[in-house]
Amino acid sequence: MRVMPAASAIQWTAATGRRLARGWAGSPRALDVLAAGGCFALMMLDLPGLASADNSLNGATATLVLAAGAATMLVRRQAPWVGYLTALLFIGWLHELTLIQFALYSLGRYRGRRAGALATAGYVGYAYLLFNLPGWPAHQGDTLSSFLSLVVPIGVLAAAVGIAAYRHDLVRELDVRQAESAVLQAVQQERTSVARDVHDFVGRELTLLTVRSEVLAMRSRGTAHEKDFDELSETARRAHLVLNEIIVQRGERAATPGVDGLPALAEESGRAGSPVRLSVDEATHGLSPLRQAAVYRVVQECLTNAAKHASGATVDVSISADGPRLRIAVGNALPARSPLRAPVSSGSGTASMSERVSSLGGTLTATRTDDRYEVVATLPRG
Repeated sequence: MRVMPAASAIQWTAATGRRLARGWAGSPRALDVLAAGGCFALMMLDLPGLASADNSLNGATATLVLAAGAATMLVRRQAPWVGYLTALLFIGWLHELTLIQFALYSLGRYRGRRAGALATAGYVGYAYLLFNLPGWPAHQGDTLSSFLSLVVPIGVLAAAVGIAAYRHDLVRELDVRQAESAVLQAVQQERTSVARDVHDFVGRELTLLTVRSEVLAMRSRGTAHEKDFDELSETARRAHLVLNEIIVQRGERAATPGVDGLPALAEESGRAGSPVRLSVDEATHGLSPLRQAAVYRVVQECLTNAAKHASGATVDVSISADGPRLRIAVGNALPARSPLRAPVSSGSGTASMSERVSSLGGTLTATRTDDRYEVVATLPRG
């Protein structure tokens, strides 16, 4: 029976796969082609022996048969059982164990533990029956120990590696889903925060409008404008009621601070070990409360990121309001190598910043170089 040792075959395939996968960016189709090519190349190493007395293949026919068997690896993700059944045929016909290694790995990798274990058990049982056939082949079937030392390790190792890769894929997929969920949750929380800020700021103005219109309605009693002021008062009251119904307040919560809260934020960052050089244009104090809240949130998140990834580095914060747009720039140097472990981060803070800025018609970009990280956000002033 002709077979490359299981460990050597898997190591050779894995090493070759890593090199080529880098160039092909890990494309699933490219990896399937690589698996088929690797399987075919390993089986072709035994091509001279396939014309021996145990089968009737010549060189050209054997090449076509081996190519057809290796081609089943092209559908190993969608139909791994096809390669498995073909590999069993190869065992009984050609005494070839290379394809079964790829087939069992594919079943464990793309169908999980149960399919991998079932396929391995079927393979071992089938091969055991063949080993007990008279003269099949005599030099491998003389003793049970030869069977246990060759066939069983091949199947168990190949399936186990595939199952381990399957579990790794599940863990990686779970991590991706959790990161996506964290980002979506952060965006939703930011939208809720923006909505509450709208309620706080716009609701206050509607309250003043309602009170003022009611006063004017009382003063216009008996005049020609009485009905108009009554309608104005009722409209303001309904608008306030609709605002309260759309944006439900869940507990007591203060509105997001504005530009006036930046000095305290910078002082807090300095106490935490990240000093701040703060430059704020005086014109920003005249911005609307919602835009001031956006400025505060962007700076707050940037200082949090600086504390995580560049603790001790000075953070430059610049808020300017020249022309029709407001510009927020926050940058800090990056350490060449941090002695601390990298903090856990899902990237949801950047998503929430971007959501806040885009909700006001602005843009946000984050740029990282070898030695510096900078966030720039622009907002329309009006």
